[in-house]
Amino acid sequence: MSVLSLPRPYLLFLGDVTDLSYAKTAAGLRDWVPDQCVAEWALPGNPLRLGLPVMNPAEAARAGARALVIGAATMGGALRPAWVPALLEAMEAGLDIISGMHMPLASIPDLKSAAERLGRQLIDVRRPPADLPLGTGRKRTGKRLLTVGTDCALGKKYTALALAQAFTRAGAKATFRATGQTGILIAGGGVPMDAVVSDFLAGAAEALSPDAPADHWDIVEGQGSLFHPSYAGVSLGLLHGSQPDVLVICHEFGRKRIIGLDAHYPIPSIEEVIELNLMHARRVNPDVRVGGISLNTSKLSEDEARRAIETESRRTGLPCADPIRGGAAFDRLVEACLEPEAALAQ
Repeated sequence: MSVLSLPRPYLLFLGDVTDLSYAKTAAGLRDWVPDQCVAEWALPGNPLRLGLPVMNPAEAARAGARALVIGAATMGGALRPAWVPALLEAMEAGLDIISGMHMPLASIPDLKSAAERLGRQLIDVRRPPADLPLGTGRKRTGKRLLTVGTDCALGKKYTALALAQAFTRAGAKATFRATGQTGILIAGGGVPMDAVVSDFLAGAAEALSPDAPADHWDIVEGQGSLFHPSYAGVSLGLLHGSQPDVLVICHEFGRKRIIGLDAHYPIPSIEEVIELNLMHARRVNPDVRVGGISLNTSKLSEDEARRAIETESRRTGLPCADPIRGGAAFDRLVEACLEPEAALAQ
């Protein structure tokens, strides 16, 4: 799998997106590679802030930034026309442009001509390798953990990153495998699964997590949800292709409906998510198990989060933790993922 060489550090562009759920790329870079984030910048009137210094492109360039990263997302992955003048301003200030959107940067004539005139790079992270294979279902050596969820945008990437770090601290050999644009920007490589032609999704996941030593763990970033009407396809392809030994179920406490849709689709229960994911995962690995639950408690106080985690653990009989809060609960989740005997019976 090729490794990207990206110009760093970054200016994070939020555009006119006001919901943090649609600024996951910017927030992920802030949280996991803060040393590579010089500043943030939004369009006038946008109140969304990440807590970084606020700078325009010229200021960020003087502070050392080498590229503007489009840290916001839209339904369907199209660049909004209102963003184009800001991207042109960034190139004029000396910054390259990095995008994880579906729409190629060079497909916008003004951006393409400005990049050619100024000698700037237009880098599309969401461009999969051209020679991806079909999935084979062949059993591969090594161990794999996949994060799956009740919905989109609730912590599958953060959980995988936190688990990869925790596995390494525990003395295990572990590699974070990125499957989305933010993860790729963090890790420096991976496959943008939602940009892969559907027939090759499972093959892409197999290529992302190839044969490995018996004691090596690939911690695979999940995408979408089997219960999301828009994105279940990529979730299933990733589930089959990653051939997981362990699943970690990700859920945001208090979320009631599937995000991004006008129609009301209720969030499935954790038990429903376990049942459906295990059913499909057993097709390629009959021995797959659930290691535990990753509970996003970002909207709760410390005491509320502790009670929610304890309640879900008692209710499901599984280790439950918020990886961002860490603590003893997260240690138990890590142990259960690493050691089959530490996980409670399914």
